[in-house]
Amino acid sequence: MKAMILAAGRGERMRPLTDHTPKPLLPVAGKTLIEHTINQLVSAGFTDIVINHAHLGHQIEDKLGDGEHLGANITYSPEGEQALETAGGIIKALPLLGHEPFLVVNGDIATDFPFAELKKVSVDLIHLVMVDNPNHHAQGDFGLHSSGQLTNNDAQRYTFSGIGLYHPDLFINTPPGKSKLLPLLLKAIAAKKATGQHYSGFWMDIGTPERLQELDDHLCKA
Repeated sequence: MKAMILAAGRGERMRPLTDHTPKPLLPVAGKTLIEHTINQLVSAGFTDIVINHAHLGHQIEDKLGDGEHLGANITYSPEGEQALETAGGIIKALPLLGHEPFLVVNGDIATDFPFAELKKVSVDLIHLVMVDNPNHHAQGDFGLHSSGQLTNNDAQRYTFSGIGLYHPDLFINTPPGKSKLLPLLLKAIAAKKATGQHYSGFWMDIGTPERLQELDDHLCKA
């Protein structure tokens, strides 16, 4: 199974740190954010990795190269300075991802989620890893039945972790170009072709300088 790391975000909330450095290359506990993620994926058996990029993306390629020194085979899907949003970025990368379900991980999260578990999951259209709602996203995103079906109308909602499995068919009727992922997720949920699982372990959305420092403190203590 191939994996894709979403690394094209502008990182506006991280400014001024991201004015001259793409967010995935911000340092934390002696490595860049994206290197931590790549190390986890490789350890879990995901060695074929696609990375999209936009803002200052050449720095990501210069830093990571072909990934050999990390035990990975990295290919890139450049989007120019204007990112294509999540769905648009995945669609552009589809020729690199193949015809089977693939893993997508946000480049600005930190977690100890056991990625290897996902290799055993059967995917209809989507399978999302859900986490407890952080203080900055208390309303959550989707509900999750005990059967594993994702819903959009439960009182109990969880937050989408930024870790998901996707079947290429999810994107079949969406034209290339800038497009968001949420409408496709909602459509798959309505069609009952979306499953998920709840993860209660360590997870952070590294969206601000304060959370970056919090992650650094956490990893240095680990």
